[in-house]
Amino acid sequence: MSGYRAVEATADGDFTLVERTLERPGAGRVRIAVEACGVCHSDAAGIMNMTGSRPSGVPVVPGHEVIGRIDALGDGVSGWHVGQRVGLGYLGGHCGTCAMCRRGDFVYCTDQPVLGDSQQGGYAEYVTARTSGLVAVPDDMPAAELAPLMCAGLTVHHALVTSAARTGDLVAVQGIGGLGHLGIPYARAMGFQVAAIARGQGKKELALQLGAHHYIDSTASDPGQALRELGGARVALATASSGASMSPLVGGLAVRGQLVVLGVAQDPVEVSTVPLVFGARSIVGSLTGTPRDNEDNVGFAHAHNIRPMVETVPLEQAKEAYTRMMSGEARFRMVLEIGH
Repeated sequence: MSGYRAVEATADGDFTLVERTLERPGAGRVRIAVEACGVCHSDAAGIMNMTGSRPSGVPVVPGHEVIGRIDALGDGVSGWHVGQRVGLGYLGGHCGTCAMCRRGDFVYCTDQPVLGDSQQGGYAEYVTARTSGLVAVPDDMPAAELAPLMCAGLTVHHALVTSAARTGDLVAVQGIGGLGHLGIPYARAMGFQVAAIARGQGKKELALQLGAHHYIDSTASDPGQALRELGGARVALATASSGASMSPLVGGLAVRGQLVVLGVAQDPVEVSTVPLVFGARSIVGSLTGTPRDNEDNVGFAHAHNIRPMVETVPLEQAKEAYTRMMSGEARFRMVLEIGH
């Protein structure tokens, strides 16, 4: 085989299925035959070239929720073998030598590629990656269910396990979408009291089915007040892409509670200093985790039978999947299934 199919995308909305030359991986890298790739809202950053990682107009192969099997090893690779099932998330592998890596803070490595942005991603039959970015995944989970765990699952799992919440605490999950529909069962399985927050009554039944103990309709009451009536949230996961919708949550935090921001919004989170000072409340952001954190995430999801709700399409329909995801119509993760 000398070529493979990939989908290239540009900022003007053009998605093109192309044939690329199959190349051997470089030193310290592996080549992966892709089984599935999730379609994530963060794909937009790479497609729109928001980071300026390439010249204007140059297309990119998007995708950073990758599941596949190693089919070739570069020079110097050890600890991984051909045929092994692996995953890739948003970050393409830390360098191991920069100042952040030397402190063990691999997520914020200053020389780390981002899949589907500064590195070609998983809307393709093959992708290459640094071994430092690989996630070992089980053989007995469908690729389409594993793929969203590489980013969406890791994002909520890592945010929860590194938060201030402890067993029995009230944890709020704001937004029942691509992140929130995983945040609720993760929080429930960790032993938290879970309050789901969304607009309207349309998602109440789903939230309760996913494991929420309480449902708060943010159009019917102030969500901060509702959380206070429940005793105050130790942690509130804000997954919606709206700063205005996050702002009231600070008033619903318990003493030393945290608002953990996961959704990337264009508008600011606005907050009075009073609840911050008089109660030591805080607002923090959480990006993702390391590949080892991701293995913990997958193991937890596997052990507790937590699965994303997915809609699958073939690689050829990448544009339709991306459009459906961006419109908010997906329920709740779009995944490209890629045959070989």
